[in-house]
Formats: sequence, structure tokens, C-alpha cells
Amino acid sequence: MRELSLNILDVAQNSVSAGATRIEIDVLEDTAAHTLTIRIADNGKGMDEETVRRLPDPFYTTRTTRKVGMGVPLFKMAAEMTGGSFQIESELGKGTTVTAVFRTDSVDHTPLGDAESSVCALATMNEQIDFVYTRAVDGREFVFSSAEIRAMLDGVPLNEPSVMTWLSEYLKENAAALTESQPEEE
Repeated sequence: MRELSLNILDVAQNSVSAGATRIEIDVLEDTAAHTLTIRIADNGKGMDEETVRRLPDPFYTTRTTRKVGMGVPLFKMAAEMTGGSFQIESELGKGTTVTAVFRTDSVDHTPLGDAESSVCALATMNEQIDFVYTRAVDGREFVFSSAEIRAMLDGVPLNEPSVMTWLSEYLKENAAALTESQPEEE
């Protein structure tokens, strides 16, 4: 995939399909260490050890509509091509966690892309699921919780057009603020 945000969307959609009621998406950047860590964790139905072992194989899929599954294998390849790592942890009945670590100083590092739009799309299209998005850069972080926003909206749906517009801007502004220069401490 051309942007890691599309991998986030793909893996989170797998969590939706697995019946998750809560999905955590963490995008953590450490510029000094030249790493970008993407972690997607859910409380869905989970997978047995054999499924976890076979999941990175592009010719294995649990879908019945096609015979290949490229999302996870491409995500794994993108991380490992940078000298990073990829891990899937899962337990039946408890959920799944996918963690990809990228070396941002690698020529093979894929751009993050618009992760905030991916999170906005996921939250507005799946209102029954609580999404928690943490975006951190060098220890500064922004945390978004769709459950908290829904509570503040008091019954107004997240997929109401004006709410979607506000939510998109809110996510992008807060993520952008993490990379703005900080005033030096005296």
C-alpha cells in the first residue's frame, strides 16, 4: 500500500469483522530513535495459534469471497523492509494486537499518510464501536476517544455531516499540533 494509513484502515476493518466493540489505534513516533510504531488492538473474537501463524501468508485468508489476503502480508513486509519488526498476538475470545515498527531513516520507509482520515472514517462508519486513537510524537500525545465524543454529542450521531466535518478537522489539528515546534524552556 502506498501509505501506512491504509494499512491501519485494513487491519482495523479486520477488527470490526471480528466483532470488536473497542479498537485501539496507536501511532507513536520517536524521531531521535528513528522509529514509527503502529499498534492496532481489539477485543474481538481473537484467533487460534495456527491462524496467527498463517496470517502473514498472502495465500491464506479467512474470507470466503476470495482466495488471497494481502493486507497483513503487505503491512508486515513494509515494516520489515525498513529494518523494523512485525508482531501479531491473539487469544481466542480475548482479541488481537498487531504491532508494526518502522525505521523512519530507511529508504524503504512508507509514508504514514492521513491516519486521521482513516480514524475518522472508521469511527463514523462504525458508531457501535469505541475507537481510541493515540497519536504521539517524541512523548507529546493526543488521544481521541469516540465514546467520549459520542457522550458529549448527547445523541447526535458521529456520521451527521457537520459532526463528520468537525471530527475530521479536530483530529487533523490535534495531530498537527504534535509536530509544531515547542517554545524553549527558560
